[in-house]
Amino acid sequence: MRKQFLFAGLAVFFFTRTQAFPQLVAPNDNGVAIGHIHLYSKDPDAQKKIWTDAFGAQVTKTGTLELLRLPGVFIIISKMEPSAGSVGSTVDHIGFSVKDLNEMKAKLAALNVEVQGPFVSMPDGLRVELLEEKNQTLPVVMHHIHLTAQQGEVLRQWYVKTFGAEAGSRRNLPSAMFFGNEVDFLPATGAAAPAPTKGRAIDHIGFEVKNLEEFMKKLQASGVTIEIPYRDVPNIGLKIGFITDPAGTRIELTEGLRGK
Repeated sequence: MRKQFLFAGLAVFFFTRTQAFPQLVAPNDNGVAIGHIHLYSKDPDAQKKIWTDAFGAQVTKTGTLELLRLPGVFIIISKMEPSAGSVGSTVDHIGFSVKDLNEMKAKLAALNVEVQGPFVSMPDGLRVELLEEKNQTLPVVMHHIHLTAQQGEVLRQWYVKTFGAEAGSRRNLPSAMFFGNEVDFLPATGAAAPAPTKGRAIDHIGFEVKNLEEFMKKLQASGVTIEIPYRDVPNIGLKIGFITDPAGTRIELTEGLRGK
């Protein structure tokens, strides 16, 4: 299942290339695709150097907002000391597939970034997973967002219903598939529920949505928790809104990020 979506997503990349390298994958039938990951960092320049030098992210802007562009996702970094790292929150980590894992590890080692097994210990307690896909053409491609939940199947059903994702699985765990990348669900360990993401190293995840104003009206009517209503923000050239999933994951919805 994963390979089917990966190859479909990469095909979209190759045939819609308009910039130095491909951008977000095609939206699904609900007009939704994974769009960005928003990080909090006490030293954004240190974070940025790792993303650009090791992962190959390209720096771009939309209005006053700086973006780090990678195939399949944008990384946004705000100067803010996070309350804690990503582990222990509902977004445990984000994952990228790489063509050459040893090469990536060497680049990270040159920047004094620790790698243990498949996991990269980034500054600010940010956890990143690397998966090797030797058959992919691009050096680094967005692969997944890994959520931790006490009821993973229930949370997957929410993502499928809310965003029109396809129900899938990886390593026998539930996934919500988005044409080349995915949201996966890990079972929470211990009695305490994972913490909400707001204020953590990964403050929120983002989805790019067609016709966002109408989409948010439908979400509100269906009972989805709206944190920040739909608004047009001219200084960053985006339309945005914020919602929260049932586990406490903060989610920004954008319109206008595609093609930046």
